[in-house]
Amino acid sequence: MPCDLDSLKRELQKLCCDAQESSQQLKRVADLPEAKARFLGRKGAFGPVMRLLGQLSPEERPAAGELINSAKSKVDGCFCEAKMRLEQAALEAKLQEGRVDVTMPGRRLLPGGMHPVQRVLDEVTDLLGELGFELVSGPEVETEHYNFDLLNMPADHPARDMQDTFFVEGGLVLRTQTSPMQVRTMEKRQPPVRVMAPGKVFRCDFDATHSPTFHQLEGLWIDRDVTMADLKGILTYFLRRLFGEDREVRFRPSFFPFTEPSVEVDVRNDAGNWMEVLGAGMVHPQVLRNVGYDPEQVQGFAFGMGIDRLAMVRYRITDIRALFENDQRFLRQF
Repeated sequence: MPCDLDSLKRELQKLCCDAQESSQQLKRVADLPEAKARFLGRKGAFGPVMRLLGQLSPEERPAAGELINSAKSKVDGCFCEAKMRLEQAALEAKLQEGRVDVTMPGRRLLPGGMHPVQRVLDEVTDLLGELGFELVSGPEVETEHYNFDLLNMPADHPARDMQDTFFVEGGLVLRTQTSPMQVRTMEKRQPPVRVMAPGKVFRCDFDATHSPTFHQLEGLWIDRDVTMADLKGILTYFLRRLFGEDREVRFRPSFFPFTEPSVEVDVRNDAGNWMEVLGAGMVHPQVLRNVGYDPEQVQGFAFGMGIDRLAMVRYRITDIRALFENDQRFLRQF
């Protein structure tokens, strides 16, 4: 180790050169603290040089101290420059990585489309609107009073077993049909009444032709002289307007507790098979009494259709679940 100022200068110059070379070889900012500590740390290269001060004469020590401090500043400057260089290189690399090539073609946004169920629902409401039916709506969470009792299904009525119902606390249910809108509307209005009520309904049922959440539309016409012939004429006209003038339509006897007589209505699909699309019938006299109507003075019919079933027939869909799986490959067809 040197013991005079000249030797000290040479040693310090060598340390500065070594530090500059070390800083230039750094590739990452994370490696900088360790490299800098090898020179300026407590156990770094400047430690032996500092101990040399004790070997110098009192006259040489101030000059030696200035030389050491100057060398330390140079070494620190080397690593400061290295830090700036590495940070700038990292920033440029990040900018280059996120660079947008403006010559590349843009991403094409696919146009949205209306869901097949909504398409059919809009068409159905338009057709019924032409026939004089007014649009009304009601709650999806219903009381048992409106969903069952007023529709001629008291608590002990076996027809309640036909409904696969989602029950909610407090005597509430997720409505199993849009029929509660019949009685809600008749409670508020005096005849004549001609309304339609579309909406979601809920049942514990799930297979290729049934869904736990599906869409119905309830139709109701009450007046003094509405007959079964009116029911058949309107529904036949409606279904043929919807599916084509040559579409086969048939009416089959059925049972619903809130209509008497009751029918189910089928249409023949493109595969030649009959598919049930709605139920209907003359409003039961007891339902009329429940809302304060006199069945000796007024009568009428009601019908409920599955909008999802109509969409299946219209678009030749064989599995109702395809309507709700949100598969974009399927939905883009519409």
